[in-house]
Amino acid sequence: MMLLFGDHALDTDRCELRRGSELVALEPQVFDLLVYLVQNRDRVVTKDDLIATVWKGRIVSDSTLTSRINAVRKAVADSGDEQRLIRTIPRKGLRFVGQVNESVQRGGDVTAGSAARLQQRIRFCTASDGVRIAYADVGQGPPLVKTANWLNHLEYDWQSPIWSHLLHAFAAKHRLIRYDARGNGLSDWEAEDISLEAFMRDLESVVDAVGLDRFPLLGVSGGCAVAISYAVRHPERVTHLVLYGGFARGVRKRGSREQIEQSDALRTLVLQGWGQENPAFRQIFTSQFMPGGTSEQTQWFNDLQRITTSPENAVRRLRATAEIDIEQLLPQVRTPTLVMHCRGDARVPFEEGRRLAAGIKDARFVALEGRNHLILESEPAWARFLDEIDGFLAG
Repeated sequence: MMLLFGDHALDTDRCELRRGSELVALEPQVFDLLVYLVQNRDRVVTKDDLIATVWKGRIVSDSTLTSRINAVRKAVADSGDEQRLIRTIPRKGLRFVGQVNESVQRGGDVTAGSAARLQQRIRFCTASDGVRIAYADVGQGPPLVKTANWLNHLEYDWQSPIWSHLLHAFAAKHRLIRYDARGNGLSDWEAEDISLEAFMRDLESVVDAVGLDRFPLLGVSGGCAVAISYAVRHPERVTHLVLYGGFARGVRKRGSREQIEQSDALRTLVLQGWGQENPAFRQIFTSQFMPGGTSEQTQWFNDLQRITTSPENAVRRLRATAEIDIEQLLPQVRTPTLVMHCRGDARVPFEEGRRLAAGIKDARFVALEGRNHLILESEPAWARFLDEIDGFLAG
C-alpha cells in the first residue's frame, strides 16, 4: 500500500517514508505510529488506541508517547504549533487531517505466478556529464525500453492509477526497462544541462548499463522525440519504434503567437505556484493530460507532479520541450515505426501525431478515440492500444 499526502509517500510494504525523492529515516516505532494515524484518519485516535496497537498494550509513559508523536510530526514536516497534518484534539487524542491518496500495487490481468515476478529492480548509472540516472528493470521476456517523459518517478508511477496499468501490462510480456530523466524522480535533480540532447544521453547511459544490444523503443509524449533521436543515431540497435501522443515540434516551433504567449505564461505560473499544497497551478497540466480522469486519478497526478520535481526543474523541462524541433530527423528514420495518437488529445494536437507518421517512411498510423493525452485503463481505446503494440512488436 502506498499512502500519498502532500509531498510525502508512505510505503507500508517497504516500511519507508519519502519526502520527494528523499528517504526519511524513521525508527520502527515512529513509522508504525505514523501508519496507524494515517490509516485511521477518519476518526480521533486516543492514547489507549496507540498503546494497544503500537505498543501492544505495554505500559508507556506520557513523555515517551509525546516524544514519539513529536518525531512523527518532524518526519512529515509538521509541528505542534502548525498542526497541518496531525491535529491534537484536547482531552481526546490525535487525528491525521491531511488529504491522503491510497494505491494498492496492482498487476492488471497478470496471473498470480507472473505477478510474483513483477518486482522492479531500481539501480543507478551515470550519464556522460556525471549526472546519476535511476532506472528500473522488471519482468521477463524480450526487452522493451521506454523513454522518459514529463515528470516520471520510478516508484510512484509503478503504483499510480495513471501509469500502473500500462507498466504492468508491458512487464507481464517483456523485460521492461524505464528510467527517470535528469531533474526529476529518483535521478539527480541538480543537472546543468536540461535539453533534448541531454535526455538522449540519459537514454544512452541506461541502455549501456543494462547491456542491451537490440531492442524496441517506446516513446510517450515528449519521450517520442528522444526515441526518434536515438533511433536515428543508433539505427543498428533499435528494432521497432512505438510512438504514442508524440510530436516533432514543441509549442514554440509549431504554435501561434497566442499559443507561445500562453506557454510562457504557464511557465511563470509554475515557478510561482508549483510547490504549493493547493494544486490549482498543477491542475492546469492535469486537465490537459487527462481531462477525462476520475477524481482519484486527478488527485494522484496533481500530487505526483509536485513530488517528482522542483518548480525550477519543471520550468526548465517545459522550456526544453517547447524548443524541440526534430522534423529534419524524421526522413532519416529507418526503423519500423508505429505511431498512435488520440483524436481529441487535449495536450498535443492530433495533427502533430499525423505529422510524425507522415514524416517517417512507411510508418503505420493508428488514430485512437479519446481526448486524454495519457491513455487510461477505463478508456475504450486502451484495449486497441495494447493490441496494436503487441501485433506490431510480434510482426
